[in-house]
Order: sequence, then structure tokens, then C-alpha cells
Amino acid sequence: MKPNNLISSILVPAILVITLVLIKLAEVVFETSFAQWGIFPRKVSGLLGILTFPFIHGDWKHLFNNSSALLVLGSMLYFFYREVASRSLFWIYLLSGVWLWVGGRANIHIGASGVVYGLFGFLFVSGLLRKHLKLMALSMLVVFLYGSLVWGIFPVDETISYEGHLLGLFAGVIVALVYRKHGTQR
Repeated sequence: MKPNNLISSILVPAILVITLVLIKLAEVVFETSFAQWGIFPRKVSGLLGILTFPFIHGDWKHLFNNSSALLVLGSMLYFFYREVASRSLFWIYLLSGVWLWVGGRANIHIGASGVVYGLFGFLFVSGLLRKHLKLMALSMLVVFLYGSLVWGIFPVDETISYEGHLLGLFAGVIVALVYRKHGTQR
């Protein structure tokens, strides 16, 4: 493992996390909420939320949980799947938002957890599809570290966007299937 590869793998996820923190700080400093910039499904006024929803969080705990997973899973994506990392992240981000706008409950949906679930789905499925020992081991590590995410795809708490989690996971799986022939193979 080259130090430069590790540092460059952390760069994009770190910039995203810093952006999330700065947005939350702006909410606190200006004593406001940007929740209206989330996704409101099937409303024209909620379309912009497809682009903005992952950047807005309800509170610091929500932000911390998503940021820590985004940093770890995003760094894994950029380290092990460098060739398709940016494209994969883009499509996970976009698809999870579009599908949430189409299929989500009639509430405002905010937070990066759809993207986190998408990264989880991509890393898990992609490692298995490529049949490369190192990537299969990464799949198992991802399940070991974040396997409890599976509980977030069930509607157990009406204040949590389980459909955002489920659709993000689905986006990650689809992106893994699309890019299965790109990059490291067996």
C-alpha cells in the first residue's frame, strides 16, 4: 500500500465530509434549517432535493453517523476501485435521489445515508462479482463493519427514511453490476 494511494483515496470522501460539516455549521451559525432543500417525493418543488438532500442533516448525531461511514466506505471505494470510483459515486448519488423522489413517502428526506447504503451495496456486490480474492475479502470486511445497516432498510421508525436506505442500497448494487467488468478482475 503506497502512502500516496491511501492519501488520494481519502481525499474525495474527506472533501465531502468537510462540506457536510460546513453546511451544518452554517445552519447553526445562522440559526436556520436547510431541511426544505431535502427531497419531497413526487412534487416538482422537491426535484432540486435530488441534488441537495445528501448534504443536509437533521442534527449532529445524524451528520456524524453518515460522515463516519461515508469517509470509511468512500475511501475504500477510491482505494480499491479507483478506475470507476468517481463514476460509481456519482451514479449512486443520482440514482438514490431520483428513485427516492419517485418512490419515497410524502415527507422531506434528508441525509447522506442513501449514498452510504449505496456505497455499502457497491462494495459488497462488486467484490463478489469480480471474484478477486482481495476484493472478496473487502466485501466480507464491509459486511463485518457495516452489516448492521441492513436493519435500516425496514420501516421500523417513521422518522427514518428506510426507503432512502433501501433505494440507495439498490443503486449501489445496480452500479456494481454495471461496472463489474471495469477495473480489477480475477
